[in-house]
Amino acid sequence: MYQGFYNLVSGMLTQSRNLNVISNNMVNVQTPGYKNDTMVATTFQEEMLKRTGRWGDSDEKDLIVNSKIITASETYVDYEQGNFDPTGGIYDFALAGNGFFCIRTNDGETRYTRNGSFAVDNEGYLVLNDQGRVLGANGQPIQIRNENFSVDSKGRIQGRNVTYVNGQAQVNVEDFGTLRIVDFADYNQLHREDNGLFSTDQAVLQASENTQVLWQSLEHSNVDMVEEMTAMMSSQRALQSAAQMLKMYDRIMEKSSVDIGRV
Repeated sequence: MYQGFYNLVSGMLTQSRNLNVISNNMVNVQTPGYKNDTMVATTFQEEMLKRTGRWGDSDEKDLIVNSKIITASETYVDYEQGNFDPTGGIYDFALAGNGFFCIRTNDGETRYTRNGSFAVDNEGYLVLNDQGRVLGANGQPIQIRNENFSVDSKGRIQGRNVTYVNGQAQVNVEDFGTLRIVDFADYNQLHREDNGLFSTDQAVLQASENTQVLWQSLEHSNVDMVEEMTAMMSSQRALQSAAQMLKMYDRIMEKSSVDIGRV
């Protein structure tokens, strides 16, 4: 009888964690470049139940593999590319294909993201929502010295200054830098951090030639709101059912300890 307590309590804890994952996905449905999380549950410490003889255990027989506890195994990140939204913002960037932007955080660490909703700080450096400065191909932060610039499909940022000499307009092209786009051999080794950033200890690879930078666009999150709402309702019902069953177990145990105990 006590085994039911293990099954139900562990199920409630697991469903609670699953609800946290689902809620986080739903909160970030509008976050550019966000990648969907999925929690996978598994059994813990499976045991073989055996039947022994009436007078000894010499003739034991295997009955069934049993597990008293269910627990969260792992949370997987779905790196599937989201749809693109042309915003017209001059500091908006998206990646078509595999790869990540590089961010030097305020702590001096390098982190990686698909969120290309950038801005500029007081010194004109390209930044990601106060998380850090965007790095260029040379490993240094990119400084935007004027807003009259263009970006090609490889992430090269070029500014244009117009000067007039003897009434004639002259356009001077200035290279602000090229966005550093990197990739990794094993996405399973990426560790999700706050604010859409990822970290890893594995070696950095050059992004594929097929990867393109889309200027004045943002990548939508790949969260499917309908699927998340369905999963949330299913998880909530499982949690509520386990709670109701626990109440029943509690009443049965009370009866067995009070009423049957008197006999």
